[in-house]
Amino acid sequence: MSSDRPVLGIALMLGFCIVAPMADALAKLLGANMGVAQLVAIRMGLQVVLLLPLVWWMRLSLRMPHRVLRLTVIRAVLHMAGIGMMFLSLRYLPLADAIAIAFVMPFIMLVLGYFVLGEEVGHRRIMACCVGFIGTLMVMQPSFAEVGWPAVLPLGVAVIFSLFMLVTRQIAKRTDPIALQVVSGVIASAILVPVLLLSEPLAILGLGLAMPSGGEWLLLFIMGALGTGGHLLMTWSLRYAPSTTLAPMQYLEIPVATLLGWLIFSDFPDGLALAGIAVTISAGLYIIHREQSVSRSMRQAPRQAPPAA
Repeated sequence: MSSDRPVLGIALMLGFCIVAPMADALAKLLGANMGVAQLVAIRMGLQVVLLLPLVWWMRLSLRMPHRVLRLTVIRAVLHMAGIGMMFLSLRYLPLADAIAIAFVMPFIMLVLGYFVLGEEVGHRRIMACCVGFIGTLMVMQPSFAEVGWPAVLPLGVAVIFSLFMLVTRQIAKRTDPIALQVVSGVIASAILVPVLLLSEPLAILGLGLAMPSGGEWLLLFIMGALGTGGHLLMTWSLRYAPSTTLAPMQYLEIPVATLLGWLIFSDFPDGLALAGIAVTISAGLYIIHREQSVSRSMRQAPRQAPPAA
């Protein structure tokens, strides 16, 4: 397309791959003193606060058709659940392991595309999914041996965000991404704030409020800004470069998370986990390569067709 600017798109996606693990690292730090629900509520509330000035400046409308609004509610619930489960997993797992296990998402998306959307999936990509899942199990094994069931949490994150992406596909072309993020944040806050306020008198386990210290308020703001900014970087990158160009870059999150985990928490994957990360990345890159080959073949097919008699 004439509007494509692949270098800019790649730069924006690179920014996302650096920013997203940084936000997760801050959530891991803050999770030692705060409940998961409180962290998610602050994350989603800051999303609204930070993006509302952009909505006003760009004169965007927050009104949505009823069907789009219903799907946005589902999307917001999935977003809350996915972020919450990721934050919970980071209480127990090293940063790199949690992100690497969650990268089973491309394989889940392929399976959902086949069964839910009726997309054609060749046997080679199915085999690559199996190999990628084996790599994920290799990453999980040492974590499972050490912490038990919490090692499964990133798999839940992958399933939830796969569904989140499917819902987003249904509404992405019908609303502005910034307006969509604001409405999603408002919906999430409307659900979480009453739950948190009622949790203290009802003594609901794990949902209590903790008053952050001065330094924690700063970290919370940075976490919200990084999470919100990262999502916009990814969204905007897709405006300037095709997804097939950008998808392989997302695996850069894993080495960035490994470096942050080592610098901040002194965590580093063991030999089996490192091998599993390599297997998972290789299988994911193979699937992306197959997607690019199929797309290229489909574009070339009309040109190769013989002229009509």
